[in-house]
Amino acid sequence: MNYRERIRALREDHDLTQTDVANMLHVGQKTYSDYELGITRIPVDSLIILAKYYHVSMDYICGLTDHY
Repeated sequence: MNYRERIRALREDHDLTQTDVANMLHVGQKTYSDYELGITRIPVDSLIILAKYYHVSMDYICGLTDHY
């Protein structure tokens, strides 16, 4: 899985909407949607926020490992 697939799967596993996550990252829902679709690259600081929120490693989000 790549990071786009991981952030979507994590969001869905936690029963969150794109709007929920966008609010957490202080971006609009469309911007977050673009992150998941790969239209816009997600900033590293946003990936860090998501890793901390979901209690997973950056390696997991980036697809370098399948272990949380």
